[in-house]
Amino acid sequence: MSAMSGRWRPAVISLGATLLLVSACAKSEDSTTPAGGSNASAGAQVAQSAAPGAKTCTLDQFGGKKVDLKTAKVGFSQSEKEANPFRIAETQSIKDEAAKLGIPAANLQTTNANSQFNKQISDVEQMIDSGVQLLIIAPLNSDGWDSVFAKASAKKVPIITIDRKINATSCKDYLTFIGSDFEEQGKRAADKMAAAMGNKGSVAILLGSPGNNVTTLRTKGFKDQIAKVAPEIKIVFEQTGQFSREEGQKVTEQLLQSNGDIKGIYAENDEMALGAKVALTSAGKQKGDVKIVSIDGTKGAVQGIVDGWIYSVIESNPRFGPLAFQTATKFFNGEPIPEDIIISDREYDESNAKSDLNSAY
Repeated sequence: MSAMSGRWRPAVISLGATLLLVSACAKSEDSTTPAGGSNASAGAQVAQSAAPGAKTCTLDQFGGKKVDLKTAKVGFSQSEKEANPFRIAETQSIKDEAAKLGIPAANLQTTNANSQFNKQISDVEQMIDSGVQLLIIAPLNSDGWDSVFAKASAKKVPIITIDRKINATSCKDYLTFIGSDFEEQGKRAADKMAAAMGNKGSVAILLGSPGNNVTTLRTKGFKDQIAKVAPEIKIVFEQTGQFSREEGQKVTEQLLQSNGDIKGIYAENDEMALGAKVALTSAGKQKGDVKIVSIDGTKGAVQGIVDGWIYSVIESNPRFGPLAFQTATKFFNGEPIPEDIIISDREYDESNAKSDLNSAY
């Protein structure tokens, strides 16, 4: 699964009968200005076609009322503090698209749980109580949403989940999930790691936060694919870095104390990979001594490829705004919405990192 220098992996774009190739603005790691202009389309999310016979949901099935988004009250719940470039880009994309659609700023409620699950539940329940007519949620955890579902169901408020999936029933508890194929991301990372290490050696995994399907599936995909394509690669260390740069650095420091000859690190997001890079440099490691493969596609990580510290990055595109609002518009217009809307993600490596750096977020 090689990178395709600035192009998307093949996908037929479909939501109902309409193409969903959408552009979005996103904040980069180093700037407070939305990255738009000529790079906007390059950073667009692209939805894959739904599987034949896949479950769908309509407004009639859900039992709600038609809503005009231009006059609707919309709630967006962010799960983690906006220090991570992924979260910065994700939130900005929602705000930018709402403004583009003409939704008054006062009608868009945004909250941030700052990685506190109880706060996120409280945030969402308060938005429902305040009368929002659509909820877009980036869940911190995949379980524990029953009280939210009860409140939303009583008022027939559709919930679109993005980035992480909630373990619940679509078209009943929530409308749809929009996000990446996390298991496939793990498999693609494994293919890159196998290539980087010549199919042999010792590898460590910096796990994401426990309790959500992103961590579970990225881990499963990586392990399954490594066992399949490079059985001589041995996973000798696994520990959560909580999707944090600081924790990624600390865990890598612990790793190097117990496994100083480690040859590869699979980081389940870019922030942990960048933390690992700091630990490696502090330990006197040189570029290329330890092959790092990560997932996200932040500017910092892609620059890490250019600089020779990171081998490859599998993108996880955070620019959900256009696709989320387009999905909601179709739903309120009575069109069927797939249970899962899976986006296609690019890859970065030395063949395209420098040329495509401005497409990263």
